[in-house]
Amino acid sequence: MTWWGHSTVWLADSGATLLTDPVLTDRVAHLRRMAGPAPALPGPPDAVLLSHLHADHFHLASLRLVPGAPTLIVPRGAKAFVAKTLGPAYASRCVELAPGEDTAVGAVRVRAVPAAHDGGRGPWSRERALAIGFVIEGAARTWCAGDTGLFDEMGEIGPLDLALIPVGGWGPTLGSHGHLDAADAAEALRRVKSAWAVPIHYGTLWPIGMARVRAQMFEQPGRRFAELAARAAPDARVRVLAQGETLTVGRGA
Repeated sequence: MTWWGHSTVWLADSGATLLTDPVLTDRVAHLRRMAGPAPALPGPPDAVLLSHLHADHFHLASLRLVPGAPTLIVPRGAKAFVAKTLGPAYASRCVELAPGEDTAVGAVRVRAVPAAHDGGRGPWSRERALAIGFVIEGAARTWCAGDTGLFDEMGEIGPLDLALIPVGGWGPTLGSHGHLDAADAAEALRRVKSAWAVPIHYGTLWPIGMARVRAQMFEQPGRRFAELAARAAPDARVRVLAQGETLTVGRGA
């Protein structure tokens, strides 16, 4: 896996290539990329996994930049939004999933799992769909959490080989509802019993003009998660990546 910042991850497993929640530009509305380069994709992915409708995960301009014509694996209810905003050609490539449902991408299976997060596009919009996470099952079992808070069924997701866990946000405050901070992310890792974990969803996007406002919330969540995970889930190995760095794991690694 290669982390390209925020929730954008390139995954290669068993010959299949997947791209999660792509943000391929230097801006998302009022947010600016403050760390790492814009993603340099190695080619067209076989599928794009979209966890929910929020613009920093379901970024329309970035979806138009994704090369090729990959399958779009989206939450149940999102296909109508794709048809309305991106057009029928994109909608024809959509596979909608609800928690417990899965689909094949080459030799891997992509299964939707729950996420405790608001699934709407935003407070200004009537567009709604589920918010989900994904478990990719191939040579390894990888959890892409999307955006989520802690929830009771989280322990049912594991055991895992790799967990991609959100540990922060994109602004100087982080609401407790529907999000994980570093401490809750360490608890999530304990519950899912993953051999490896990589913190994501922090340290990339920040509101324009607010670079000096609570900068520690931008810079520190990944390292703080690693510290707390060492106590909460001592059997897990945490790798804190910089944007553009790659980690390779295998089942039982």
